[in-house]
Amino acid sequence: MQVKAPKFQFSFLHPRYWLTWLSIVLLYLISWLPYRLQMWLGKALGRLLYHAVKSRRKVAQRNIELSFPDMSEQEREQLVKANLESAGMALFEAGMGWWWPDWRFKGKVTIEGIENIEKIKAQGQGVLILTMHYLSTEMNCRGAGAAEPMVVFYRPNNNALMEYFQFRGRNRANKYMLGKRDVKGLIKALKDGESCIYLPDQDYGRNKSLFIPFYGIDAATTTGTLIFAKQKNCQVLMMTPTRNDDDSGYTISFSKPWQNFPSGDDAADLLRVNQELEKAISYKPEQYMWVHRRFKTRENENDPSLYK
Repeated sequence: MQVKAPKFQFSFLHPRYWLTWLSIVLLYLISWLPYRLQMWLGKALGRLLYHAVKSRRKVAQRNIELSFPDMSEQEREQLVKANLESAGMALFEAGMGWWWPDWRFKGKVTIEGIENIEKIKAQGQGVLILTMHYLSTEMNCRGAGAAEPMVVFYRPNNNALMEYFQFRGRNRANKYMLGKRDVKGLIKALKDGESCIYLPDQDYGRNKSLFIPFYGIDAATTTGTLIFAKQKNCQVLMMTPTRNDDDSGYTISFSKPWQNFPSGDDAADLLRVNQELEKAISYKPEQYMWVHRRFKTRENENDPSLYK
């Protein structure tokens, strides 16, 4: 079922929301500053986060240590710092993604490979677009949606006032959004020939997962990808969204459709998914959401946590 836009409530004027209002107003005002200045402010905020949010920093450090064992300790720490800077930039990218007018936004996004989606849809098929949690998600989703309106899973914000703004911001370019567990809704969208985004890169727990190598570590890998990919009326491809290093904007690339996928061998198919994700993440590793505990679920429940 499509997620409905939340309505404005007079309770939003209650003092418990005043701090949220202040944050929203500041973010909106900052969004009108020059883009390069916002990126500089984001990096500065990220350097502050590196020292202030120790728990998240430690998760990123551990993930990067596990995923890049051949890096020196100094190289890994440099990557952690760059990653937190990217997280700081992501905060201001939310304001840009939600409020920038189209004329300002379009000049910052370059789309590559959109013809791959167009060819699939011309055949009357749906498109399952696999991607990963890059920190510039708010800009990437709007940029991709502006080129090809998408159907996406959506997780509401716990703060009702922030949810009011977040929904409208994310829905500007998307076709419609589904509840985060609405499997039937996404299957129907694929059958209807829609373009649907799915992010299979995080640890969603033991249920409906197989333990498949991800950066060399057996990680809980969702089988949800295969539930959707096995639908008769769809093809699968990868979207790789990145923030350009020169602060010129963003590049969103769509791959060619995957051949022989799914193959019928679930473990081999999910290994292919993880390998493609690794390739995309390693292209710009500092932009990935390393603060998520990707290796939290162990195959043997009695094994010690990798985060202690």
